[in-house]
Amino acid sequence: MPELPEVETTRRGVEPAVRGRVLQQLLIHETRLRWPVLRTWAEQVRGKRILAVHRRAKYLIFELDCNASLLLHLGMSGNLRVLSSNAPHLKHDHLDFMLDSGLTLRFNDPRRFGCLLLVHGDPQQHPLLRELGPEPLTAQFDTEHLWLATRGRRIAIKQLIMNARIVVGVGNIYASEALFQAGIRPGRQARGLKRHETQALVAAIKDVLAKAVKVGGTTLRDYVGADGSPGYFRQKLFVYERAGEPCRRCQQPIRHRVQGQRSTYWCHACQS
Repeated sequence: MPELPEVETTRRGVEPAVRGRVLQQLLIHETRLRWPVLRTWAEQVRGKRILAVHRRAKYLIFELDCNASLLLHLGMSGNLRVLSSNAPHLKHDHLDFMLDSGLTLRFNDPRRFGCLLLVHGDPQQHPLLRELGPEPLTAQFDTEHLWLATRGRRIAIKQLIMNARIVVGVGNIYASEALFQAGIRPGRQARGLKRHETQALVAAIKDVLAKAVKVGGTTLRDYVGADGSPGYFRQKLFVYERAGEPCRRCQQPIRHRVQGQRSTYWCHACQS
């Protein structure tokens, strides 16, 4: 599933092509996404100008000049591509944002777990967004925030930092990598962390995510950026999907187990 760096990379890739452009037409080729896409939305957004493209967690927000926004989630396998309006369609191309520039923003999603919603008013108050925690790369996510969130919590620290009500956008790949960088085993109870460890973990989360954004995210299976190029952070992974391979620091084999129904990877020697 595309995580925060992949979604931010997509946002940065598509915004120059769509910001300030008039949405001449929204072509809906497939309505059966995670939630039904209503064909009536096409008429409501026709002729509206796209003022900006924002990101909140893993959602992209296309701000329109009519006090409304289009809220888009890439799902597990979705991607956005900026193409000529007459570019041939591929299998699983579900939506076309036809722009007055002659370009189209095309949404492709083989598994159809992505979504498109038309939201009136402040999109941050939509039920999908209003209960979310702070963005990890902002000042709101700091040592004090994570320290308070861990107090009294028996849940494993990896599962806690993947909880979007605690902090958004720390998916499975980056949680594993950040915990390795901070030297913390993923299965430790959150309440057992010392304050200096939460400080190290906050710093590691910020560092890992910032580096991933810089190189365009992580391509594992389906993800490509808005220009069709893969993300290159995979070349920098220390533990994720490296079970049995030598740790890049100590040469001990990387371990793997299923934790909270997700694959977890760590180094027994480097993480305590």
